[in-house]
Amino acid sequence: MSEAARVVGIEVGSTTPLFLAVLAVHVPSAGIAVVSGAVAALSGKRPGRHPRAGTIYYWCLTITFAALAVLSALRWPHDAHLLVIGAVGYGAASIGVLARRRRWRGWPVWPRVHGTGMAISYIALLTGFYVDNGPNLPVWDRLPHLTYWLLPTLIGVPLLLRALHRATGRGRPQPDGRSRAVTGGRP
Repeated sequence: MSEAARVVGIEVGSTTPLFLAVLAVHVPSAGIAVVSGAVAALSGKRPGRHPRAGTIYYWCLTITFAALAVLSALRWPHDAHLLVIGAVGYGAASIGVLARRRRWRGWPVWPRVHGTGMAISYIALLTGFYVDNGPNLPVWDRLPHLTYWLLPTLIGVPLLLRALHRATGRGRPQPDGRSRAVTGGRP
């Protein structure tokens, strides 16, 4: 295996042709996953933009994870931690997609399972990116290494909790102007 090197000014883990070929698939699919995941998260949860962006996110995440598995095998054990992050993210997304597709046969909390799974997968996607690339990014290269591991979670979890809170109806105004939080959740 070749040592780490720079290709087009970007540090890569290896310069073997197989590694570079798989990396050429991994990077754009991960980039599209980041953008489509943000679009899905920020779109209204109704037919149209949200499910289209979510489908693109999941398929790009699938490609990203498959490429990650190959890249990790080529650089084993150096990239094992990235494979673990990817497995957590892909597993969470798969649970989220399954909850949506099956709607868990009348189980009323499927939207929370879906949203939580997709949010955890997005947090893992960003965590993997920053853990692997943070030391080479401007500004990020000045931060402690622990920041790469924790910052996506410290930002993502409060956003997830806020979304779950809003999805359960607490805090939404009622027709009479009162919030469900004030009325104890009763309409």
